[in-house]
Amino acid sequence: MEISTSTWMMIAFIIALIFSIWKMYPFLINRTLEDDDTGEDSHNYLIEHMHRVLKDLEETPDEKVLHELMTNHEAFDKERFWRFNLNKLRQLLFRHYGENPHLNSLENIHQEAKERN
Repeated sequence: MEISTSTWMMIAFIIALIFSIWKMYPFLINRTLEDDDTGEDSHNYLIEHMHRVLKDLEETPDEKVLHELMTNHEAFDKERFWRFNLNKLRQLLFRHYGENPHLNSLENIHQEAKERN
């Protein structure tokens, strides 16, 4: 039994396809990393942490002071949120303003945090 050239080419193609899928499989897995700080639960944790920090303050801090207070607080998970910087805080605030149209400044968030308690 003689196999034609096109059959050999098809067998080589299928083997190459299986090999390439096997090599690409690790890049296709969508599992979350331990220090992933982009999910909804991370966002909610940071908002609650921000409210926790703000409710203990008498005066409204600026963004830089708020960032320092949040990262130095004992309840802050530094291993999980090691990428949390001033820019991430600003993104968090802008998203929070978008989700809560009645809030438009850090002072409003501070007042809301005080009223919650």
